[in-house]
Amino acid sequence: MRIDIFLVALGATLLSATIAVAQEPTTPLAEEIVVPMENEATNMDDTGQEFSIPVLDSLLYSWSRQHRQVMTEQLLNPMVAIDTVDLPASAIPDSVYIARLEAIGSFIPMAYNDVVRRYIISYTTRNKAVISRALGRSQYYFPLFEAELDAQNMPLELRMLPVIESALIPTARSPKGASGLWQFMLGTSKGYGLEVSSFIDQRFDPTLSTKAACKFLRHLYNMYGDWYLALAAYNCGPGNVNKALRKNDGKGGFWDIYPYLPSETRGYVPAFIAATYAYHYHKQHDIAIGQSPVPLETDTVRISRIMHLEQISSTIGTPMDVLKALNPQFKQQIVPAVKGRSYDLVLPLSEMSKFLDKQEEIMGKDTIYLAEYMSPRKNGQIPTFVIDSKIHKVKSGENLSIIARKYGVTVKQICKWNNIKDPSKIRVGQKLEIYLK
Repeated sequence: MRIDIFLVALGATLLSATIAVAQEPTTPLAEEIVVPMENEATNMDDTGQEFSIPVLDSLLYSWSRQHRQVMTEQLLNPMVAIDTVDLPASAIPDSVYIARLEAIGSFIPMAYNDVVRRYIISYTTRNKAVISRALGRSQYYFPLFEAELDAQNMPLELRMLPVIESALIPTARSPKGASGLWQFMLGTSKGYGLEVSSFIDQRFDPTLSTKAACKFLRHLYNMYGDWYLALAAYNCGPGNVNKALRKNDGKGGFWDIYPYLPSETRGYVPAFIAATYAYHYHKQHDIAIGQSPVPLETDTVRISRIMHLEQISSTIGTPMDVLKALNPQFKQQIVPAVKGRSYDLVLPLSEMSKFLDKQEEIMGKDTIYLAEYMSPRKNGQIPTFVIDSKIHKVKSGENLSIIARKYGVTVKQICKWNNIKDPSKIRVGQKLEIYLK
């Protein structure tokens, strides 16, 4: 974990390191997906080859780990002691919900009405299991969100948006193509500098997608001067919000234009308020904190040479599922650091020293795990790696063997690149991605 992220998150609110909520109850819950941080440093060895240098913060993180629970409890106890109401969610009086929301002290208003009440009840009853899992995930993701929100001088309450967007699952995808913790559409993501290619999708990168989301939210707030309208526009787009405003004579806030918004967006702000409520008051509703699906103690290293995650796993023993969970942006489990590009790689903090000790051995395995992306060796030169691809549209009479011979690759490679389980089941018109050598 980066030192700056740790310091800001610790100072801003360690409360958030252990708490979160669930997804909007009126939309399908994201499927359970097993689930980094920015720094850069490179150097040269005696041969002129670039190698990676980590930036460690182990002492600070170890201290944080030891004190996080104690400090969280100290911050929570005054909130928990606000009232002693012990009733089913549906039987709690409005006055109690109102008092609890007011006690949060949010910069973004926490309105209360019948719609918000329904969402609170949903979050704290039938969706308890989902909330519990989100509580566990928040231990890793919330300090990251808060650090960026604080850096951009934005309300920390906005950390709740990925909860209702993706249930804090970084690889979540919507049927419409929105992806990642913040559910960016492809066009919007590229407009905010996120790289999407055959090898990498930075919408899944927790750090970079958070930076992009904060910039987008700031733009929307500057457009409307109202956080509720900015949230609505984040969900359905400024066009739909502007259309709703026109139907209300060009004026009003979220609740004024509520009837004119798309149905999903009408539930978005209430879900945000209810999520914030559940974040603060999960104890009153007997919702346990689930396990984090990723190691909480991590560190980041900048990689400036193409590398398959299997090179690391097979050398230092870090399980592949852990490496993939910490680095969900690498679609092929390959860090595509070629042509002068470099990328951050996140490792469990306990594995970083082994990575450093065995870095030469790790790099030496590229011909084993990356052979399918290597150009042929010429005149004794070191092979180069090519990760450019071509889309082949299957024609009548073609099979994978014919296509493989055409491009000088193997059937097995085509199946792997395109997630084909049965090579005999390809259809005319199907598009196949072929990596060129």
